[in-house]
Amino acid sequence: MAETVLNVSDLQVQFTTHGGIVSAVRGVSFAVYRGETLAIVGESGCGKSVTVMSLLGLIPTPPGRIVAGAAQLNGQEILGLSQRALNRIRGAEVGMIFQDPMSALNPTMKVGEQIAETLKVHRGLGHSEALRQAVQLLERTKIPEARKRARQYPFEFSGGMLQRAVIAMSLACSPSLLIADEPTTALDVTIQNQVLELMRDIQREEGMAIILITHDLGVVARMADRVVVMYAGQVVESGSVDDVFYRNAHPYTEGLRNAMPSTTMHADQPLAAIAGSPPDLFAPPTGCAYCPRCPYALQLCQRQDSDLIAVGDQHLSRCWLQHPEVKQHRAC
Repeated sequence: MAETVLNVSDLQVQFTTHGGIVSAVRGVSFAVYRGETLAIVGESGCGKSVTVMSLLGLIPTPPGRIVAGAAQLNGQEILGLSQRALNRIRGAEVGMIFQDPMSALNPTMKVGEQIAETLKVHRGLGHSEALRQAVQLLERTKIPEARKRARQYPFEFSGGMLQRAVIAMSLACSPSLLIADEPTTALDVTIQNQVLELMRDIQREEGMAIILITHDLGVVARMADRVVVMYAGQVVESGSVDDVFYRNAHPYTEGLRNAMPSTTMHADQPLAAIAGSPPDLFAPPTGCAYCPRCPYALQLCQRQDSDLIAVGDQHLSRCWLQHPEVKQHRAC
């Protein structure tokens, strides 16, 4: 059995606003193991980023707050830790790659100085040694002329080089878990492939776990070992990448797959969009959140939400269609 790096159980996160309380994350559970990549996918607003940000104390409090749940990082409970305690974890045990690399770097500091600061804070290195290792990290992430680049400011870097610099910073202390939040969104296809290949190479070398947050199923197919599909703040399906792509058991996952462009499509063929809109999380529905958009919805779906149902080995789906009694009744 692989070593569990992060185990999250029944995480619930709310935001208090002038319009009421938003239930952004509603009972999310998952685990990620050493050496694997877990992808968290779903459309914008489904709770992907809020889930991982809340674990690290990165959501604004107030208005955000964790109302229930537990999370163990390498066996240590991290929910409820003070900001000082979390500061010792962030950057050391958990690295973070943000969607916009420019916003992740201080525009008034040289890139090498920013990477060195992580080493000085978490490893206690002196200034010269920290700078030397910062250059080595830039070389490791395949930034050309790393010594020269370490003395430059973020505005002097291209988008792809900025993301490599952020990866170098996130890897400075050899974390056991790397969280990549839409790491390739702002990059062109060629640079995107290079960044993904870099992440995969470093994972093989370090044996670290990766949580990849994305809405790009093409990236998921290339990078992930297991997939968690989120909708309206809940996990609606989880399983291996083959389960989700070839044996999907939730209509929402089917909708996401059908919305992907294909090389076999005609130029004038429209994409199959999912009709309707996500539910209002100011007042979450009592039944299945996907019911109003689901082509297979039952009357039961409107009245009561399903639990996660095992449909295979390590494959779960939050759908009444997978319940044994419902499947038996539909077969009659």
